Amino acid sequence: MPSVFSVGRPSGRSLTGLVHGPADGTPILFIAGAGTGKSMVFGEHLLDTRGIRLITMDRPGMGGSDPDPTRTPASTADDYRAFVAAVLGVTNPNVPVVANSQGAVFGLAVAAQGWAQTLVLVSPADEVADPSVRALLPETARALPDLAQSAPDAARDLLRSFTPRAMRDMVLDGSDAQDRAVYTAPAFDALYQTALAEGFAGDGSGYVADTMMASTRWPINFATITTPVTVLFGAHDQVHSPDHGAILTTRLPNAQRTVVSNAGGALLWTHSDLVFNAALQHPEML
Repeated sequence: MPSVFSVGRPSGRSLTGLVHGPADGTPILFIAGAGTGKSMVFGEHLLDTRGIRLITMDRPGMGGSDPDPTRTPASTADDYRAFVAAVLGVTNPNVPVVANSQGAVFGLAVAAQGWAQTLVLVSPADEVADPSVRALLPETARALPDLAQSAPDAARDLLRSFTPRAMRDMVLDGSDAQDRAVYTAPAFDALYQTALAEGFAGDGSGYVADTMMASTRWPINFATITTPVTVLFGAHDQVHSPDHGAILTTRLPNAQRTVVSNAGGALLWTHSDLVFNAALQHPEML
């Protein structure tokens, strides 16, 4: 069973998360994707054999973590740093970081702060408001980022109408048969629904804040990120990026990209060993 941690912040807010795997394992921070809280994990069957301690956290406004009305990617990265530091009992953590899907913006914010030992972006969502990426998007995928920039209050109202069920249905509707089989497997579906309940906790403010940050320009100086970054994509992924992260990879000075031929958008769960290899810097095993 995972251990529950709660960490206080100077503002009086509380952060809540889970730690999975052996107490003496190598710590890895996992930043989950859209609308999912601390219960979302991957590679659980590998944690003991590979000696990995996987750390997850409810972002502010999700699950057991108090909202932060002024949240930014940088402040969210600060919260992750405080949480990891408390879990490990250190002042300045330096750990491998894995970020999935919409969690990519927060993984990059962590790397920009300099405390990610390595960063693995698994099926990362692109900065859709960047003109070079926007030009590649189908018209339907431009609607939300355009609204978020031109009428942010209207975008927030739209996002507040979203529900855990709607998110699950959207993911399944956009998946091919291979990914759908992963997402609808009973064990994963139960896990996903628990994580979505956390992600949309209360009034859904955490999900709204996440998605607004992901849909507008990212206030991150990519050129300053010296952390080794691995971008992993499934060749059959038609959801997370129009070019499987090619533009994203070129924007990072110390990044490499691997496109896995037999994987799709569920790469994080179908190829968990590959993700851990990248996080632990075993490039010969990629």
